[in-house]
Amino acid sequence: MVTINSQKLIGFVSEIFSRAGSSKAEADRIATYLTTANLTGHDSHGVIRVPKYVAWVQDGSIIPDQKIKIDVDTPSLAVIDGGFGYGQTVTPQAVKIGIEKCKANGVAVMTLKNSGHLGRVGDWAEMAAAEGLISIFFVNAAGSVLVAPYGGVGRKLSTAPYCVGIPRPGQGPVVLDFATSIVAEGKVMVASRGGKKLPKGALVDESGALTEDPHVLYGPYDAEGPRNHALGTGAIRAFGEHKGSGLALMCELLGGALTGNGATKTDRRFSNGMLAIFIDPKVVDPAHFFDGEVARYIAYFKDSKLAQGHEAVLIPGEPEAATRAERTKNGVPLTDETWNSIAATARSLGIGEDAIANATG
Repeated sequence: MVTINSQKLIGFVSEIFSRAGSSKAEADRIATYLTTANLTGHDSHGVIRVPKYVAWVQDGSIIPDQKIKIDVDTPSLAVIDGGFGYGQTVTPQAVKIGIEKCKANGVAVMTLKNSGHLGRVGDWAEMAAAEGLISIFFVNAAGSVLVAPYGGVGRKLSTAPYCVGIPRPGQGPVVLDFATSIVAEGKVMVASRGGKKLPKGALVDESGALTEDPHVLYGPYDAEGPRNHALGTGAIRAFGEHKGSGLALMCELLGGALTGNGATKTDRRFSNGMLAIFIDPKVVDPAHFFDGEVARYIAYFKDSKLAQGHEAVLIPGEPEAATRAERTKNGVPLTDETWNSIAATARSLGIGEDAIANATG
């Protein structure tokens, strides 16, 4: 395990993306969003993604410094094409438009298709919450067929994230952000690189047996080499039996089919699709009931007798806030396998050993 100062990690990762063809502004932005995912404890959406992102650029799947295209533009609706740009570039452009429309009209809907991996969806909920807005996101990942539906074994779904963000004046927002699979694919990648082990029965092999072995998803792999889920014969399981499976289906239909991104299928270019709904509580609630009721109910929610083995009842966003504070102070922990894979990518782009060593020093 190595532990890296977050600012050093941002600088090092930014240099990688600059070498891979991005402007400095884009490279800094991608590096910041990825490192922020690590800071919040979502290592699956953090810098572990660097080798894959660079590979996507090199094979033409991702286009650096892409500008969005607005296909439909009404006072309360925007239908947006990301043009296969980096998710960390096209998604904030799209979310900004949704925020502006919501502020003008009280409610807005935004769809995004053909986005590169858009990272931690909670980033976009936090972006809306910072403007005092509620947000709801249905997301799919076309071309990423990884998850078995309830009652099945074969891969039919993407990990299909769902997210809701609620602002709180003077406090961090409540952000519920999860894959509709038991674990996100990135958590399988983390486990495969020596990180946190998977929950019991998170995966299912082709015979229907439950397992936690990442080889089921990726097939054979070297410790520091790439992970290719096309080589695996098993699947990730949907969470919550029929409930998670059903929610995943809705993410595919709303985040994929409705947006024009397409519900996931095999043998197509990877892209995220997203349906986002923005609500201004100040317009919905002119009597200003909402904020006080949110505060009252959260206090009531948390004031529960604790179950054995628990120190507190937490609300969505609290674990991330605590982890962010700890890792900002003490550094971002990365497994040796993860760091070595990032360093190998850096070397392939001409970054020298001194720069690699300095990042961890």
